[in-house]
Amino acid sequence: MEFGPLGPLQGSTRVPGDKSISHRALMFSALARGRSRIQGLSGGGDVMSTAAAMRAMGATIARAGDGIWEVDGVGTGGLLQPAQALDMGNSGTSTRLLMGLVATHSITATFIGDASLSRRPMNRVIEPLSRTGAEFTASPGGRLPLTVRGICPAAPISHSLKVASAQVKSALLLAGLNTPGVTRVFEPIPTRDHSERMLRHFGVDIQVEERDGGRDIALRGEAELEAREVQVPGDPSSAAFLAAAALIVPGSEVRIEGVSVNPLRAGLFELLQLMGGDIALDNPREVDGEPVADLHVRHSRLRGIQVPAHLVPSMIDEFPIWFVIAAFAEGTSRAGGLGELRVKESDRISAMAAGLAEIGVRAEESPEGLAIEGSGGAAVPGGGTILSQLDHRIAMSFAIAGLHAQRPVRIDDMAPVATSFPAFQSTIEGLAA
Repeated sequence: MEFGPLGPLQGSTRVPGDKSISHRALMFSALARGRSRIQGLSGGGDVMSTAAAMRAMGATIARAGDGIWEVDGVGTGGLLQPAQALDMGNSGTSTRLLMGLVATHSITATFIGDASLSRRPMNRVIEPLSRTGAEFTASPGGRLPLTVRGICPAAPISHSLKVASAQVKSALLLAGLNTPGVTRVFEPIPTRDHSERMLRHFGVDIQVEERDGGRDIALRGEAELEAREVQVPGDPSSAAFLAAAALIVPGSEVRIEGVSVNPLRAGLFELLQLMGGDIALDNPREVDGEPVADLHVRHSRLRGIQVPAHLVPSMIDEFPIWFVIAAFAEGTSRAGGLGELRVKESDRISAMAAGLAEIGVRAEESPEGLAIEGSGGAAVPGGGTILSQLDHRIAMSFAIAGLHAQRPVRIDDMAPVATSFPAFQSTIEGLAA
């Protein structure tokens, strides 16, 4: 599929519900007693994989009217033995968090996924969860297919994260829900805290203390989750693509309503403001414990920048689109400390370096990052074919690049976009109209 200039983008729009929050809303509702109602749930394939897995383990999940999903939970400790392997599609978040849930229930579950997910390492979750007493049988390299034999009662653990990862942290906290005693996790570098916020919303006793620049988290197990109403805000990772388009396409002005601006997720928007981006966070408010705002973005003349190290964890998923934005800035932009990007849906450092070269942008790859020479706001050469490598963020990033390119940019496969932003193309076209 080809993407070329469509003219200025104008108007207001919304993006799908936050994927990270949607996963957790389904899982916690499925563990609660009674009926929870979720508004704004992401309809992407990744979240639907979570819904299917929770159904397979006993929860009743159905779409009601007006965009509401209703979930009848089984209660903590009530997960049932799934009748067949849990197909997680492309979702690493679903897989790692559900491994934590299964680890402390008396069930056995096998996780499978698509070719991209099956390449992703799971040892970072397997190793700490094994200390609960659960058993794991994985494919070579700690990859899928993978079987978890849960244990109940399990042993509570204390763990200090070696890698900044909200997925590992959340997997351990979810394991702690059905474990007697207190499960403790220390993260030297704070990561997105959707699990902590939402567990508190569902009535779980969870305490967070700041220490040595990091965070000590303590969760009291054998928790009884209470059914709740949950409103899922717009996904900042999806909003990032529309914000990028507005920044780089001359004459654009876009408003993206109801977006999560959790400070541990909003690093990209802070960085773009440092680069000279005209981005305002209007109507700030709190929804079910999550900070939310409307993003107002105008075309801007951007300056190249060295990404501050403290912003990296809060924008780790947004680096593919930031690499594209940097290609339109003045001067050279650099980012380091990005080794985590090599074990995402694809090796995002090498995939982005190759794609940028394909559209005529100079980029120098290093083991932990990229240096990108910007065009100063001019259209990039474009042309060429981008290999998306089954990675939705690679595909969408280069589609945005095509909107301000001299020649259309061809993406080999846009199908993976359905995992997170099914209406991506129609949303862009609607703003261009």
